[in-house]
Amino acid sequence: MNRIRVRAPELQGRGWLNTGGREVSLAGLRGRVVLLDFWTFCCVNCLHVLDELRPLEERYGEELVVIGVHSPKFEHEADPEALAAAVERYGVHHAVLDDPGLLTWQAYTARAWPTLVLVDPEGYIVASMSGEGHAHGLAVLVDEVLAEHRAKGTLRQGSSPYAAPAPAATRLRFPGKAAVLPDGSFLVTDTAHHEVVHLEPDLETERTRYGGPGVLAEPQGVLVLPADTAQRVGYDVVVADSVHHQVKGLRLRDGSWVTLAGTGRQLRARSGGGRALAQDLSTPWDLAWFADRVVVAMAGTHQLWALHLAVAPEENTVAVLAGTSHEGIRDGAADEAWFAQPSGLATAADGRRVWVADSETSALRSLELTDEGFVVATQVGQGLFEFGHRDGVADQALLQHPLGVTVLPDGSVAVSDTYNGAIRRFDPVTGEVSTLATGLLEPSDAVVETDPETGAARLVVVESAAHRLVRLPLPDKAQRVEGREHRTQRPRTELASGPVRLEVAFTPPAGQRLDDRWGDPTRLVVSATPPMLLRHGEGAAAGLSRDLVLDPTVGDGVLHVAVQAAACDGGPGGDDVPEHAACHLYQQDWGIPVVLVPGAPAELTLDLRGV
Repeated sequence: MNRIRVRAPELQGRGWLNTGGREVSLAGLRGRVVLLDFWTFCCVNCLHVLDELRPLEERYGEELVVIGVHSPKFEHEADPEALAAAVERYGVHHAVLDDPGLLTWQAYTARAWPTLVLVDPEGYIVASMSGEGHAHGLAVLVDEVLAEHRAKGTLRQGSSPYAAPAPAATRLRFPGKAAVLPDGSFLVTDTAHHEVVHLEPDLETERTRYGGPGVLAEPQGVLVLPADTAQRVGYDVVVADSVHHQVKGLRLRDGSWVTLAGTGRQLRARSGGGRALAQDLSTPWDLAWFADRVVVAMAGTHQLWALHLAVAPEENTVAVLAGTSHEGIRDGAADEAWFAQPSGLATAADGRRVWVADSETSALRSLELTDEGFVVATQVGQGLFEFGHRDGVADQALLQHPLGVTVLPDGSVAVSDTYNGAIRRFDPVTGEVSTLATGLLEPSDAVVETDPETGAARLVVVESAAHRLVRLPLPDKAQRVEGREHRTQRPRTELASGPVRLEVAFTPPAGQRLDDRWGDPTRLVVSATPPMLLRHGEGAAAGLSRDLVLDPTVGDGVLHVAVQAAACDGGPGGDDVPEHAACHLYQQDWGIPVVLVPGAPAELTLDLRGV
């Protein structure tokens, strides 16, 4: 049976990064194996894929060319200077196509961030896959393609189009989060330098640096423990080590470190927790002290976790506090709630609530301890694809990918509205949102301090893309911005109203097979925003297909599709699964904007791993 060969569309965009100003084309790369990585720099799953691709780039050298196709979700991500900063911030060491108009995204019918497309030396698409965790399968495919085209004589060697940009030097490089110490000095995570820096109150003079490559990798959240807790456990500060997927403790007096949670491996499956040092984590981003425990914003799994600190670190435990790992906005009981890359935490003064900057939904959320248990609520934010800069009544106000949240002395909340370059304020008493400051370069966090001369409160803001901390006064009356609403630029998928067949394509890598020894190893979860869009087909069940019914009176909305598939290493030929075989979980969440159009397709196919 002959397979259908699909020619890979040529690359189109505004320009190129990491090429020394040269244009790159698939035609010019003919004879090479090319891997296209469709990404956007707000997306934590995309950052995971960047880490997964680095060993492949090193392993295959000049035989494999990786090209990043940056297809922005948020308006800010279409700014060429912001993209250039992100390429440096995240250590992207391959050519990157700037595709702000989503031209190449649409040509390849991408539907999710990240999407990976493998192109053979003759310029044909070999495979398309969504999400992360595909490194093993990609390596198997690349080996197969290389062997095939060596035999055909269509493989050629060549130099990489990558050209390293000139390095930039600043004392801080993309700082992430900050904390104030009792003496008025500050700790800041110097993310791109992989260190924690102790700054004097002038925000510039350094007392010392802690960590460094090998100890930390892109640290983010930093939490100063209560004095009695610090005395009990023997360290003063807790740090979120985002790329090592660990939480670590720092003793300031001697700079010693201790691992508190995480194995160093990224969590790939749902987990309820357990012994903290035996538990995989996924991109811990921020920390807060709440109910005598450390709350961890687990950005990689879209959850909040709780870390209980024992005197001996090996006795520490972790547990999921809120979130199912599905991505989106869903309020209610904590174990049923949905988050989307929570990235900032702050505890209310009364200790009964944690405020959450939920970045991918451009939302301000909260986790509250009630008589019925932990409950999640949304104060500002509407969904995965609605964002902007608009003040006023909270349910109409808009943010754009906030990364930080800070409790102010009056009980209101300052939000580091990162992609709007602003500090916003939410008043929980009036339910109003206003603007405190604008014109900042990617503010990612803020802390409150007291002016020693006047006694007035003011903010110290981490201005991440300006590589500094800055002071801002807290005005008596906040500004008000009547800004525009924005939606993600990605095109809506046209579907027929009524019955629609949903199929998720999944082909295990060579040598693996779906592990059906104990039943169907797949799981599909489908929902919609608004819920009435989906008349039939909502819920969770085994399988990779589902019959849906879409309501024609709704017109448009978002389909949320989450899938999991477990494939295990087979015996000789990949046929039988040995009793103790290594197994691999493949999973992806899609949020697909759809519009119902008469005569449109009645099928929707998504590639988890389509070959």
